[in-house]
Amino acid sequence: MNRWREYHRCTGLGRVSLMVLIVSVLSLQLTFASDPCHTDGRYAMGTVLEITLCDQQTTNSTFDDLFTLVTALETQLTTFSPDSTVSQLNAHAGQGPMTVPPAVHEILALSLRYWQQTRGTFDVTVGPIVAVWRQATDNNRFPTKEVLRQARARIGGQFISLSPHGQVSLQREGMRLDLGGIAKGYAIDQLKTVLQQQRQSNALLNFGQSSIWALGSPPDAPGWRILVQRPDGTPAGVITLHDQALSISGTMGQPFIVNGRYYGHIIDPRSGEPLQRNLQACILAPTATQAEAFSKALLVLGEKKGIALLQRVKNVEGLLLDTEGHQWMTKGWQMATHFVPL
Repeated sequence: MNRWREYHRCTGLGRVSLMVLIVSVLSLQLTFASDPCHTDGRYAMGTVLEITLCDQQTTNSTFDDLFTLVTALETQLTTFSPDSTVSQLNAHAGQGPMTVPPAVHEILALSLRYWQQTRGTFDVTVGPIVAVWRQATDNNRFPTKEVLRQARARIGGQFISLSPHGQVSLQREGMRLDLGGIAKGYAIDQLKTVLQQQRQSNALLNFGQSSIWALGSPPDAPGWRILVQRPDGTPAGVITLHDQALSISGTMGQPFIVNGRYYGHIIDPRSGEPLQRNLQACILAPTATQAEAFSKALLVLGEKKGIALLQRVKNVEGLLLDTEGHQWMTKGWQMATHFVPL
């Protein structure tokens, strides 16, 4: 069996360089040429999306259609283009409702649901605080309490208003949506739906090694085997996925650096402070969108409150790892993943 299909790495995105990802994609394409599985990988949403399809009806146009769908979603959801729907919505904050495409309305509705379920620890309105810490990194100077206070005043799901007619209102001027913590999961949920409609029942969707959909299984194994790593890159164990969505999030993937001190890129929306513990969270959920949201919440809440929260959510399981070898998991994690510690 090809070792890449046997052990797909489960790491934080910031720990794998784009070059390594591209080399992995090329290796997959060459290795799978003689078996029923076909893989393509392309740059999307700031990372590499790898799609492995193991059904005979796969063609080049199949991959083209899937990547085109993701590109279309990116043009709506990114904040790196002033012409995107989300950027226009941010610019319109405090000026009343704005009509948005169905995908943007849907992802915001889901975001609000998970904001409520995670008790505000997953929040797509965190953009103003993210901007403050990026500026602090650029200036190499800690933000003042007043700057943080002003940014926090623009944060909160309660300030997003959705109408059933496709309109969205950001109620406070200066609000800024940031969907970076959920967009990849939403995108591969859409891909999974398309594959099911095409009767593609065995596939692996791996978005930046941080958001994964495992459909069915490869031809020579009962499921897709994923190598789970700790925040420092050491192996923690192997899980086996079959018709499951997985999200992997780490606190230090793309850290803020101020005066030589490292701060995680995951921010607690309640305090406006970036996390400083080096943690990695893996979440299984019915959808990749939900998995992404709860992986961030687990990092923010930590091992006690985070695991306790997950225990109360149906069909969601989680694992939290630190650099000292500690690990905490929900009661159903072992059964759901067939986790084999290393």
